[in-house]
Amino acid sequence: MKCRHCATPLRDVFLDLGAAPPSNAYLSPQALRGPETHYPLRLFVCGTCRLVQTEDFAAAEELFSADYAYFSSTSRGWLAHAAAYASMATARLGLGPGAHVVEVASNDGYLLRNFVEAGIPCLGIEPTDSTAAAAEALGIPVLREFFGEALARQLAADGRQADLIAGNNVYAHVPDINDFTRGLAALLKREGVVTLEFPHLMRLVEHGQFDTVYHEHFSYLSLLSVRRIFAAAGLRVFDVEELATHGGSLRIWGCLEGASHAECPSVAALAAEEDRRGMGGDAFYHGFQARAERIKDDLLRFLLQARAEGTRVAGYGAAAKGNTLMNFAGIRPDLLPFVCDAAPAKQGRFLPGSRIPVLAPQALHDDPPDYVLILPWNIAEEVMAQLAPLRAHGTRFVTAVPELAVR
Repeated sequence: MKCRHCATPLRDVFLDLGAAPPSNAYLSPQALRGPETHYPLRLFVCGTCRLVQTEDFAAAEELFSADYAYFSSTSRGWLAHAAAYASMATARLGLGPGAHVVEVASNDGYLLRNFVEAGIPCLGIEPTDSTAAAAEALGIPVLREFFGEALARQLAADGRQADLIAGNNVYAHVPDINDFTRGLAALLKREGVVTLEFPHLMRLVEHGQFDTVYHEHFSYLSLLSVRRIFAAAGLRVFDVEELATHGGSLRIWGCLEGASHAECPSVAALAAEEDRRGMGGDAFYHGFQARAERIKDDLLRFLLQARAEGTRVAGYGAAAKGNTLMNFAGIRPDLLPFVCDAAPAKQGRFLPGSRIPVLAPQALHDDPPDYVLILPWNIAEEVMAQLAPLRAHGTRFVTAVPELAVR
């Protein structure tokens, strides 16, 4: 395989999690009677541009199908994050009724609903029918397409260039990152701005967040790699923010190379920090496999001990990161009988690979377990607040990443 950005042959393995089905390929009861397709889940790091990336096995059309089960609006915290961003970006860029906002991978309208309410024209681009329909029900116009250079040029030719392009947790999900980035450049107005949010590779390594690796994430990004990818497409990063979301993310602000936006000190500061951490060299990318295996082993020991002692453990959050962890650790219903999730689209289905049933959260209140394993550890505080009444029954909460913690 060659690097999906610079075409350098890939030789250095960053992480090998064996084989697993796509992390959002939840199973219906009928599907339990059939086989599941497992793909190798292995990451390489490019020795030239330092882009960490998956092997190419699964096509995007297979991963992001019409019944894709991830709905962004399920998380109250994420809704608040989106609303705060919309308000801030509107003020910073002076957006109004004459502006045009485009969100790539607009999901169920969690973000663009704020621009609709503010009277700012917008467009969502979202290939999955299930989430696109939810956005349209909110009055958001949606194109059911995968975004790339060809679509961007067609929109630009139709006079639909953007003052602001938003892409939250999509940049890591695109198999052809160069085509996607050229599309961003083609869709921007001369002084237009693009913001992209994605998990920061530096934090992933720092905190052992190997469970954020799954087939839908084709790339694992740093400021170092993104600046190189942007430059190749005629874009530049002029500001960057470090966010707490998803265990540590970046929000980069970009524009066309010739735009007037001045580079903020934050760009040089973070570039220097990544350099200090050694992200331009080889050593930074070595040793991550052992950390992933330690986290897996600690969780297995906890679950095996709980079963031996006769204590009951249930899961919360049928998140993709949880599926990575379940499949890497080989956890099945004998160790974790069920997982609860607030998303109706996931209830009554089964986790891919592990085939653990997904129930509504009420199951936890009907028969409180001794422990609740919170799989989406990035929203653990939100989940513990929602499930606080369980503490009266002696229930304790467990997270496995970055290390096993019982609270």
